[in-house]
Amino acid sequence: MYQRKIPELLDCGLAVALKVIGGKWKSWIIDCIRRDIRRPSAIHREMDVIAPRVINLHLKELEEHGIIYKVIFADVPPRVEYRFTAVGESLLPLLAQLEDWGNANKEYINRNVEEYAPGSCQFLPEQQAAKAS
Repeated sequence: MYQRKIPELLDCGLAVALKVIGGKWKSWIIDCIRRDIRRPSAIHREMDVIAPRVINLHLKELEEHGIIYKVIFADVPPRVEYRFTAVGESLLPLLAQLEDWGNANKEYINRNVEEYAPGSCQFLPEQQAAKAS
């Protein structure tokens, strides 16, 4: 298993928040649970373009960080659901604000991404001039 060589310094609130919600798929997983898609199999179906192993790793991390918890029912066959802890619930308004910010600024961001995409380097005019000649 991977062991970090440099210890993480999580003494900054922003670093802690990004550690918890960072990761390519965590916001999607959190959104699934928010929309009552709580069973692992249902989350896997919702996120079918992502390997189940990756989803399970993110679920485990969210559980380790205290954002979600696992409910194991005594049914046959066994049934598992994920639910938010109080701390996890407190994240939802923040994620809604991030979504609002993203929606308000996505056209601007996309324009900038296109403008600075590989091959359109605006900060090296001598390279642009060389390409033109």
